[in-house]
Amino acid sequence: MSIELLTYLLVGATFLLYIGIAIWSRASSTKDFYVAGGGVSPLANGMATAADWMSAASFISMAGLISAGGRDGSKFLMGWTGGYVLLALLLAPYLRKFGKFTVPDFIGDRYESSIARVVAVICAIFVSFTYVAGQMRGVGVVFSRFLDIPIEYGVVVGMIIVFFYAVLGGMKGITYTQVAQYCILIFAFMVPAIYISILMTGQVLPQIGFGSTLNDGSGTYLLDKLDGLHQELGFAAYTAGTMSTQDLFCVTAALMFGTAGLPHVIVRFFTVPKVRDARLSAGYALVFIAILYTTAPAVAAFARTNLIQSVSGVELTELPGWVKSWASTGLISIEDKNGDGKVDFLADPAANELIFDKDIITLANPEIAELPNWVVALVAAGGLAAALSTAAGLLLVISTSVSHDLLKRTFMPEITDRQELMYARMAAAVAVLVAGYFGINPPDYVAAVVALAFGLAAASFFPAIFLGIFTKRINTAGAVSGMVFGLLATIAYILVFKFGVGFESVEAATPYRFWGISPEGFGFVAMILNMLVAVVVSRFTPPPSPGVQAMVEHIRVPKGASAPADIH
Repeated sequence: MSIELLTYLLVGATFLLYIGIAIWSRASSTKDFYVAGGGVSPLANGMATAADWMSAASFISMAGLISAGGRDGSKFLMGWTGGYVLLALLLAPYLRKFGKFTVPDFIGDRYESSIARVVAVICAIFVSFTYVAGQMRGVGVVFSRFLDIPIEYGVVVGMIIVFFYAVLGGMKGITYTQVAQYCILIFAFMVPAIYISILMTGQVLPQIGFGSTLNDGSGTYLLDKLDGLHQELGFAAYTAGTMSTQDLFCVTAALMFGTAGLPHVIVRFFTVPKVRDARLSAGYALVFIAILYTTAPAVAAFARTNLIQSVSGVELTELPGWVKSWASTGLISIEDKNGDGKVDFLADPAANELIFDKDIITLANPEIAELPNWVVALVAAGGLAAALSTAAGLLLVISTSVSHDLLKRTFMPEITDRQELMYARMAAAVAVLVAGYFGINPPDYVAAVVALAFGLAAASFFPAIFLGIFTKRINTAGAVSGMVFGLLATIAYILVFKFGVGFESVEAATPYRFWGISPEGFGFVAMILNMLVAVVVSRFTPPPSPGVQAMVEHIRVPKGASAPADIH
């Protein structure tokens, strides 16, 4: 059976499953729509959190980035993993104790300010739209290759599916859909990884195969082989790096602190009944996430080795079928610059004849390794599950921010529960359309877009949440000043050094980067500046009310809250 037909069958079956779950778990109240009724079990919430967390960037792009960047690509792995641990241990239990279900809710009540709440809503919407653009792009890439339709049409199909189960089921529908999506994506990621590990190293577990010798009788370790192949082509050794230490550190830190401030992950801990359940579900999620994250470096090394060996120096007429298939999507291009009839894959851009999008590595890996067609189709279904699960969570944050934080809590407090639910669904519908536009017209490849979103979250949300929990002295003026400064500073840096605004080109602007830090890493610098601004402004303005200070003392003991979050 052809890859295309198998993909139609597997993807079609998963979509029917998602739609069936959405109908079964349709939200009938704002409590269902926002926090899934507040009664989700820790195990189910752990799986849903893992699916929410492991987006298209984790499933589709991360292995590709590590594969292309070697040591430098590991910043995504370290940053996202560290960020989750930071969130689970440092923020989630305290926010659950607080008893609300959105980040703007916490900031608005903690700082006793509608202005702070509105600023937090703007930050949430800005971060979520930047992040969701990467997810929709990932959906388009999968559809484009495996169903042979333009990326734009693939994004539209993804929009329709997400619209259906996010708008119909809200958090309740999203939660149980994400449980199914986690099972699909982790199975789809692990099957080819185990398959290739056995073929290349004889080891069943990819994590062990990553550090083992090749299965060709040479006794050569996989990474030594890869280092040698890289150096033969003029690249730095795979296990070496080219990024400066400070840039690598800042990008990793921005990803880490940005992760801890992502509103769509934080809100998942409000769906369980107790603070203890929030801790337990965080632990489950960490185990579920670790399965994929500890496998990704092995997948990257396997794919890089197979890619070089199957393409570099090969006659143009003898290229494997997967090259032609991906070339039809525009995500691989080959130009025979020296006219020798062969593919020269080289580090020198002037001589290199092979250009490929980093987003295709995980998806193309089974084809590169010549695995059966059903495995290739399975990976396509897994990639879609990863992208759609995170997109749905982000769309819920956007709709919740508009209907609950902006309308109900700020501008239209008199609206009924039914009207609030209607506005939430309308906001989700508009958000799907905007996300689709950015998915069709993304500013960069999937993981780079996601990295920018994480930088914005680090620069805006994290200080307000962290200082709000652990410092009684931070007041409204300080928090708002810090968030506005951090967000604007990061946006300005991205515009100048990512898009070349104010210069003739990005290359002309690059020498003026602060300490050589890339736009993806500036969120960490802006986060520190945010904290400094917040502390200094708070120091010279009146302290928070005694009630707020007592509340901060209360939530610092992360236990004892047993009732589900109250909505209003």
